[in-house]
Amino acid sequence: MKIQSIETFTNEFVCFVRATAENGATGWGQVAPYYADITAEVVHRQVAPYALGEDAFDIERLMEIIPEREHKFPGSYLRRAMGGLDTALFDLRGKLEGKPVCELLGGTPGKVRAYGSSMKRDITAKDEADRLKKQQDLYGFDAFKFRIGAECGRDKDEWPGRTEEIVPTMRKAFGDDTALLVDANSCYSPAKAIEIGRFLEANGISHYEEPCPYWHYDQTRQVTDALDIDVTGGEQDCSLVDWQRMIDERVVDIIQPDVCYLGGMVRTMKVAQMAHEAGIPCTPHAANLSLVTLFTMHLLRAIPNAGKYLEFSIEEADYYPWQYGLFTASPYEIVDGHATVTDTPGWGVEISPEWLAKSTYKISSLEG
Repeated sequence: MKIQSIETFTNEFVCFVRATAENGATGWGQVAPYYADITAEVVHRQVAPYALGEDAFDIERLMEIIPEREHKFPGSYLRRAMGGLDTALFDLRGKLEGKPVCELLGGTPGKVRAYGSSMKRDITAKDEADRLKKQQDLYGFDAFKFRIGAECGRDKDEWPGRTEEIVPTMRKAFGDDTALLVDANSCYSPAKAIEIGRFLEANGISHYEEPCPYWHYDQTRQVTDALDIDVTGGEQDCSLVDWQRMIDERVVDIIQPDVCYLGGMVRTMKVAQMAHEAGIPCTPHAANLSLVTLFTMHLLRAIPNAGKYLEFSIEEADYYPWQYGLFTASPYEIVDGHATVTDTPGWGVEISPEWLAKSTYKISSLEG
C-alpha cells in the first residue's frame, strides 16, 4: 500500500504530520516540539521525496533509506522530521489492523507507572516541595523529578545554594516510599558532578540525570563509574552510532532516548534493544504533553527493558501554553500514579480540528 501524501499542520512549537495511503487511510504523527515550523520544512524537502509512493507498512526500510539519501545531513532536524513520518505511519497501520501501536510493537495495552516531572528552576525549594505534594495528593504519584544546578551551567547553580537547599528539603517533604529523581541538564564538570552525586546519595536520591555536558561521553562515564546512584542520559542523542558507543562503553546506567528527537518508534526500538542486550534499562525522555508522552507510553508497554516509570510533565499553561488544546480529548489521565495505554487502534487520539484550523498547512503528494 503506497504512501499517497504527507501533510504538515504547524505552529512554532508543534507540527502534526498526516500520512495518507493510496486507499485513503490516514495516520497522525508528530515531529519534535520546539522550532517545529522549521522541522516541517525538512519533512517536505528531505523526507517526503523519498517516502511518497513507497510502502506505508515498511516503516523500517524508510527509516534506513532516508538518512542514506540525505547522508550530508546527519543531525537533529532530519531525525525530528523522520519521526513525524514514522509515527504517522504507525498510527495509519494501527487503524487499518485495528490494533494499538504498542501491540504492533509486540506489547499490550495497560497501565504505566509515571513520575511527576518538574521543569522549573525559577522556584524556591519550599514552593517546589509544596507544589509536588499537591500533585501527589491529586494524582497519586509515588515518584518525582526536580531540577538542580543550572542548564549547561558550567558548575554554577541557578542561584547560590539552591541545590544544597532543595535536595534535603524535598527528601524531608516526602517519605521513603516516594522516589526522588534530579536533572542537572549538563551543568557540571566531572569533579563537581561527583561531589554533587555523593550529596544526592546521602539524601536518598535515586536518579541523577545528565550531570555533565551530554556531548562529552567521557565526562559522564567518569561520574557513572564513581557513584552508586543511577546516572542517566541520552535524551539529546539522535545518532544510532553514538547510541551504540554510549551503550557499549556503559556511559550511563539508564538510557533516556526521546522518541521525537531520535526519529520515531523504529529507531527508538532499536536503541532500546541495544540497551536490552547490554542489560541496561530504558526510561525515555518525554518532557511535555504533546504526542511524545503518548508515543513513550506505547513504547514502555512494548520493550522488555522498560525502566521504572514514564516521565510525565506536571507543568501547566503558565509554562507550556502550547501543549494545551491539541486533542479533542486528552489521552493523559493519571490515576493512582499511573497512565493508561488503551486498546484503541493506532495512537488512540484525535487531533483538535480547532487547532488544525489555526495552523500553517502544507502538503507533499504524488500528484505534486
